[in-house]
Amino acid sequence: MAQKLVEEDSEAMDASQQTADEVAERLFGSLLGTVEIMSVYLGDRLGWYVSLADQGPATAVELAARTNTQPRYAREWLEQQAVIGLLSVEHDAAADERVYAIPPSTAEVMTDVSSLAYLAPMGRMFGAVGPALPRLLEAYRDGGGVSWDDLGPDARESQADANRPWFESQLGPALSGISTLHDILRRPGARLLDIGSGGGWSSIALARAYPDASVIGIDIDEQSVTMATVNARAAGVADRVTFLHQDASTLPAERFDAAFAFECVHDMPRPIDVLSAVRKALAPGAPLVVMDEAVADEFAPNGDDLERLMYGFSLFVCLPDGLSSTPSVGTGTVMRPSTLRGYGEAAGFTDFEILPIEDFGFWRFYQLS
Repeated sequence: MAQKLVEEDSEAMDASQQTADEVAERLFGSLLGTVEIMSVYLGDRLGWYVSLADQGPATAVELAARTNTQPRYAREWLEQQAVIGLLSVEHDAAADERVYAIPPSTAEVMTDVSSLAYLAPMGRMFGAVGPALPRLLEAYRDGGGVSWDDLGPDARESQADANRPWFESQLGPALSGISTLHDILRRPGARLLDIGSGGGWSSIALARAYPDASVIGIDIDEQSVTMATVNARAAGVADRVTFLHQDASTLPAERFDAAFAFECVHDMPRPIDVLSAVRKALAPGAPLVVMDEAVADEFAPNGDDLERLMYGFSLFVCLPDGLSSTPSVGTGTVMRPSTLRGYGEAAGFTDFEILPIEDFGFWRFYQLS
């Protein structure tokens, strides 16, 4: 998906070359997109998309009854979704008798948790930012930050649900394509460490891909550990996957055959301390695999869509989270490869490479050893 964003991005215009009308037109388009994301948040959280997908077409009154919501609000949302082209009108009639349907393409994007096109959780992520805006303003003025815990369940669940389909369907095949790593992971009794394990889907995917291995997931967010434990139990791997609530800079006193850090290093206030602890917890020569955003190697104006998206996450989520604990290096979402290399070297890792894993969402894989 990240590659498609880059390929389809139109040529960016230098800021100094834009007319006021062009800037206004761009912001108007952004306004429309913001409204659509907010409406996706409503449809996702109120269960309207799922109801239309699972229970079929409905009028506003029927949809409201199915989901225990109010008909007048349901009607306005249904009309808006039809106007922006996400829902279709199956039977046109007076407002309260009009029947709406969800096309298969919209249903996949909004409700199919196994699809790589599943993007409804993004509405939740930015929905979580709304109530935090006053605190973000305060942090931007006075210092400090806003943590994932402050953003609440919407952000926590959004992160887990958005990454889930990639972990479930793509992580095993991606790792198996790196022969030296694959040989380590498939050893009988291999012990794997997953730091910043979040909702647990990465740990679960590792356990499924390597049934002879055991996995310990560690996260500093207690609610995420609870969610991950429930997910592992439901996935049937709780006998081989354990989640611990603790700071990853203080790891269990045992040797691991490999460690993973999926999309979390850029959030850490003190990444060198964590990476140093991981290195000490690894068996001699064992690798640490880091998955993080596939941003450009260097900063440059007029970036592509991926850069624009990652700076958005950094402004509103990741940088404030990183700065919510002191002291903090304040990495932010846009962690360039050279930055990670520097953290790894400071933590005592001597080898750094970018793994040849391509077409894996927005992310790039690194190996430190």
